[in-house]
Order: sequence, then structure tokens, then C-alpha cells
Amino acid sequence: MGKPAPPVFGFAGSSGSGKTTLMEGVIPVLVGLGWRVSVIKHTHHAVDLDRPGKDSFRHRAAGASEVLLASGSRWALLHELRGESEPELPALLERFSPCDLVLVEGFKRQPIPRIEIRRAGDARPPLFPEDPHIVAVATDTLVDTRLPVLGLSDYNAVAAFILRHLGLG
Repeated sequence: MGKPAPPVFGFAGSSGSGKTTLMEGVIPVLVGLGWRVSVIKHTHHAVDLDRPGKDSFRHRAAGASEVLLASGSRWALLHELRGESEPELPALLERFSPCDLVLVEGFKRQPIPRIEIRRAGDARPPLFPEDPHIVAVATDTLVDTRLPVLGLSDYNAVAAFILRHLGLG
């Protein structure tokens, strides 16, 4: 039997809507309240944290399936998929060290509660009318919805909403 998964809460919105900025403001609020927070960010871009010429890059290029980089300040595990399917969110959550809460940017098709970020002037249709997992909207404009509406830069209110919604106090 695996370890119990921590509570998960997501952030959704168009590219450039401010998901990362909102999370960047909310994380220190949660940490300041004593919560140990981890983050998963999904991207459609080919990401490489390594650099050609470095030993770890050379190990991966030689065929290693995983390379763990370790130093006195951090460690990172690089895992090569090598043709395997991209892992789903639950499989990635299993890789985390123990934490109190995981915030997720992306993975918008996963059935997790999330806040939609809406900016004034965004001409794209909102996600919340079609996505039952969106439980609130964070915005800098008026939004016609029955969902709770939070100020896009009110990090304390967003953090409090997440904790309340997840039943964490």
C-alpha cells in the first residue's frame, strides 16, 4: 500500500493569465501559516534542466533512465521517459516527499479542485462554465458567475479559500 496522497489544489487559465504569479503570491502565505507546500507544473514544452556538456547530461545521453543531481542546497531527479507515456498526475504525486498540500499548475483535465484565473481583456471564453472542477475565479475584473470570486492579487484570501475548500482549517 502506498503513502496517502496529500490534498491537491489546482490553478487554471489561459497562457499569460497570471497562474504562476498568483501561485508565487499564495505559496509564502501558506508557508507562513505553517503548511509544507509542494508544486507540480505541467508544461507542453520540452523542458530540460540540464545542459549539454555537463556530466549529468552526458549520463542521460548515454542511456541512463534516471540521474539524480545532489548538492548541499538541493537535489533534482531527472527521469527520461524514453518513449513511455507521460505520467498522469497521481503517479507524479507518489514521487513527492511528505508535504501538507500540493498546488498544481496545468493538468486541467485532472479531476482536482481549481481556481480559474481571468484577466480583464481576455477574449478567450472562460473555463468555469464547462469545467465542474473549477470552484472559484480569481480575477482583476467583473465576472458573471455564481462561483466565489477572489481578487487576483489578494493572496491571503486565495490561500484562505484553498484551505477552507480542502477542509484544512
